[in-house]
Amino acid sequence: MLEPAITIENIGKRYTIGHQQAGGEGLRHAIEGVVRAPIAWLRSRSQQKLQQVDFWALKNVSFQIQKGEVVGIIGRNGAGKSTLLKILSRITAPTEGRIRINGRIASLLEVGTGFHQELTGRENIFLNGAILGMSRVEIIRKFDEIVEFSEIEEFLDTPVKRYSSGMYVRLAFAVAAHLEPEILIVDEVLAVGDAAFQKKCLGKMGSFAQSGRTVLFVSHNMEAVRNLCQRSVWFKNGRLHKDGEVDEVIEAYFDSVSDEHTFSCENPDYGLTIQRVVLKNNRGEESSQFRPGDDLVVEISYDAKKRIDRPIIALGVLGINGSCFTSNMLLDGHRPERLEGIGQVTCTFKSIPLLPQSYVVKMVVRAATVRDLIISYQEVAGFNVVGDLTEYGYKGEFLTWALRSTPVVVPYEWRLPDGATATVSLTRPPVNSAGQSDFGCDKTIAPGTLAHPPHIDGRHDGGMHISNSDDLTALDVLS
Repeated sequence: MLEPAITIENIGKRYTIGHQQAGGEGLRHAIEGVVRAPIAWLRSRSQQKLQQVDFWALKNVSFQIQKGEVVGIIGRNGAGKSTLLKILSRITAPTEGRIRINGRIASLLEVGTGFHQELTGRENIFLNGAILGMSRVEIIRKFDEIVEFSEIEEFLDTPVKRYSSGMYVRLAFAVAAHLEPEILIVDEVLAVGDAAFQKKCLGKMGSFAQSGRTVLFVSHNMEAVRNLCQRSVWFKNGRLHKDGEVDEVIEAYFDSVSDEHTFSCENPDYGLTIQRVVLKNNRGEESSQFRPGDDLVVEISYDAKKRIDRPIIALGVLGINGSCFTSNMLLDGHRPERLEGIGQVTCTFKSIPLLPQSYVVKMVVRAATVRDLIISYQEVAGFNVVGDLTEYGYKGEFLTWALRSTPVVVPYEWRLPDGATATVSLTRPPVNSAGQSDFGCDKTIAPGTLAHPPHIDGRHDGGMHISNSDDLTALDVLS
């Protein structure tokens, strides 16, 4: 059996945090001490001890990473992810436990690590390469490749203190990537790069894996982790919480985050309490993870201690580029006659046409006067859309750009110069008896024949659920 690339055994990292002890004397005694013996009082203050508190950034962490594995490290801020990578990179030593590393390591943990502010990009390539263990001959041999990959040739002889954070990352990753290590460790630094460069970096890490090298990738971009990694390790409060197949671990992580951030708020003047807002899928299960074409159900539980006549509720779904779509009673007119006592209002967004990205749901509740706010426009829930776009017929060369693209895709149709047409939709294509999709964005139709996108029925039976497809909606009237 091959020796693992990395073996981690009961690793722990402790930091000692100092807190000023609370004094036992009151203000009167403190002033009296200063007046009577100022020198003695100053001496006592300078000698006052700090209370020492131990903080374990990591505790009892054990797992192995095999050669050629690409492992995504996920978790909330402060979970211990970066601490682990610093230990693996020998930047800091563990307090307890041990690590066995079989191979040459290159790390990209922080923007500009190993760079000298006063040196030019050219000089820092040699400096950073030497820090990472490359010989001068090796750096010279790969210099042109590094510059080409970094895309900063125009600024190569400019001091890096004048570089933007994105230029820093380009150069730093280019040097680390061309070290050709057996093990590549990458922290969240790629988040500051543009979409095109992120795609190039992810592609480089993918080629690393295909060549049998090991990659550890820390990111809050779950779709990037999903696309790059086969395995994921979830850290929580300094401990290894879950280790397994990437889809399973990410889904559990999303569900956990959703449970921890259940929204509630109250307006005493109107006697209205929003007890919780939950998201549900087509099966009625609470979820924070959806696929393109799924129904998104927003369920609002309330307790109205005072009667509220004809309130106006509006919901907005927003992505990284702003507003996506809305449901708005002010426009569609489907208002409840009253809110009184305990109840629920549910809105179902049918067949959400969203690309795989992260989204938030915002809500506002207005009185019948429209101008009076009962619940101000604010974030009430979050969710992620995940999925392989190739399953929906997408076959472009730059599918990773979907992470930053305009997220809403209404069904559309191309008519090409040769007369062929192609329908594009994020509605899941039906499968025929042969197991093949009947339509998709790779569907080619004979010249002169138009392919119509699948009909999406926007209606939903039952009072508050109604959402007609021909209603005009706009987020401008929400806030």
